[in-house]
Amino acid sequence: MSVFGLSPFLLRALLADALISGATGLLMLSGANVLASLLGLPEALLRYDGLVLLPYGALVAYVATREQLRRWAVWTVIVANAIWALGSIVLLLSGWVTPNALGYTFIIFQALVVAGFAEIQYIGMRRSVTTVA
Repeated sequence: MSVFGLSPFLLRALLADALISGATGLLMLSGANVLASLLGLPEALLRYDGLVLLPYGALVAYVATREQLRRWAVWTVIVANAIWALGSIVLLLSGWVTPNALGYTFIIFQALVVAGFAEIQYIGMRRSVTTVA
């Protein structure tokens, strides 16, 4: 199986993703009631998203701290980010929620950030050195 060492670029991208995901998860979980009133989003949705983001951030931090990885581990993070970004847009287009203008801005902004993480992680993976184990 092929493994690769993380490029500094990929390492920084993964660590930033882990930090921002964890911080956002903590904010959404602990402040769901305040965010719900500010954004016009269901409190339960915000709490659930926070519960998802906390272990996700920990997983990405784990991946980022390995000296060598299997390619599938980074691909898992990239695909998860792409699914989150796409799911955020689908949520808005579906009509399942009716956020206010700030809520729309919040969802679109975080979808763009998450899609950006997926892209820079893909670029970072391509810059990483592959070896055969």
